[in-house]
Amino acid sequence: MDIEFQPGNRLTLLNSGGEYFPALLAAIDDAKREIFLESYIYANDVTGRAVTAALCRAARRGVRVNVTVDGFGAQNFAADFLRQMLAAGVRVLIYRPEISRFHFRRHRLRRLHRKLVVIDARLAFVGGINIIDDDNAPLEMRPHYDYAVQVEGPVLKSIHLAARKMWEIVFWASLKHRLRAQPFAAPEFPVAGEQQAVFLIRDNIRHRNDILNAYMEAINAAREEILIANAYFLPGIRFGRALYNAARRGVRITILLQGKSDHRLLTYATQALYSAAFSVGIRVFEYEKSFMHAKVAVIDGEWATVGSSNIDPFSLLLAKEGNLFIRDRKFAGELRASLEEAMRNGAAERLSAHHAASPWHSRLRRWLAYALVRALIGLAGYDQHHGDPRDIEQTPED
Repeated sequence: MDIEFQPGNRLTLLNSGGEYFPALLAAIDDAKREIFLESYIYANDVTGRAVTAALCRAARRGVRVNVTVDGFGAQNFAADFLRQMLAAGVRVLIYRPEISRFHFRRHRLRRLHRKLVVIDARLAFVGGINIIDDDNAPLEMRPHYDYAVQVEGPVLKSIHLAARKMWEIVFWASLKHRLRAQPFAAPEFPVAGEQQAVFLIRDNIRHRNDILNAYMEAINAAREEILIANAYFLPGIRFGRALYNAARRGVRITILLQGKSDHRLLTYATQALYSAAFSVGIRVFEYEKSFMHAKVAVIDGEWATVGSSNIDPFSLLLAKEGNLFIRDRKFAGELRASLEEAMRNGAAERLSAHHAASPWHSRLRRWLAYALVRALIGLAGYDQHHGDPRDIEQTPED
C-alpha cells in the first residue's frame, strides 16, 4: 500500500476535552455554510448540551447542519436531543438504530465509531473524542484522557468527502431514498501550513484494511522507536508479527494501555498477551491516573497517527473508523512529549516477573477472556476470512 501524504497542512494537537471542546464550539459558532458531525457517543451532559446548543444556533442562522450518531453508542440520543435539534433545523441521522439491547445480532458489532467534524470544508476535527464531558465517568476515572487534531489544508478534501459520503449512505439506508448532501460549490482546500498528512478510513466496502496497512507500513519501516497509546489493544496476527519483528531488530517499543477500564473483558484478554510482549523486550505501561481513551502512535519521531481506531478486532475488522496519519517531526515530537508526560505522571510499568507470578485464577481469567473475544469475532463471521486476534506468538501466554 503506497500512502501519499499531502503537504501544505496546519495541524493542531488537542489534548482531551479541555482543549478540544472550546476549539470545536468556537468553530461551530463561526460556521457560515455547512457542518458535518459524526460521533459514536453523544451524552446528555454539560458538554453534550453545549455542543447541541451551538449546532442549533448554527442551523437557525442558515448553516446546513448534518449530525450522524451511532445507534448503539448513542442509544439515548433520540430521547435526549432529537426534538430540540429537529426544531432548530438540524438534520439528524442515526446509524443502525438499536431496537433491543439484549438481542445479539452480528450487525451490532458493526458500528459508526468515527469522531469527525467538518466545518465549511475549511476546518476539521479528527480523533478519538466523543461528544461527552471529560468528567462524565465514575469519580476514580475522571477526567478522560484522549486526543484530537484540528486540521486545515489540502488533506481536508478527503475528510470532507468521507463525511459527505457517510451522510449519503446512512440517509439512503435509513429512508431508502438517495439524497445528495448538496455541498456548496467545490471548495479549493488551499495550503494552510507545511505539515504532511493523509486521512484514511476503515469500512466494509473499499477500505477494509487501509488503517491497518498504514500501521503495518510504518512499523515495518521503523528503525528506532515505536510508541503506541491505545485504549483497547488486542492486535491480530499481522500486527503482532510486525511488532515482534521490529523488537527483534532492535526497535524500542513501548505500549501504553488502560489501567482503569470500562470493558474488563478486553482488558483481561489483552493481558493474556503480555508474556509474549515481554519475551522480546516490549515495555507495557498501564495508565492509572484516570480513564484513557486515546488511539495514537508515534514512530521514529516523525510518523504519527491520531484517530478513532483501536488496535483490536472490533475496530480493525468491523467498525467504521477514521484516522489522520501525519509525517512531521514537530507534530510527532509534540505528541511523543505529551505521551511521555502521561506515562511519567499517570502510568505504571508492568514487569515480566510480577506478571509471571500472578495467581492461577488470574491467568485462567485472562485465558478465558481471550478465548471469549475470539469466539465473539467468530460469531460476527470474520474469524475465517479476515484473520483473528491472536498475539505475536499466535497463542495466548498460558
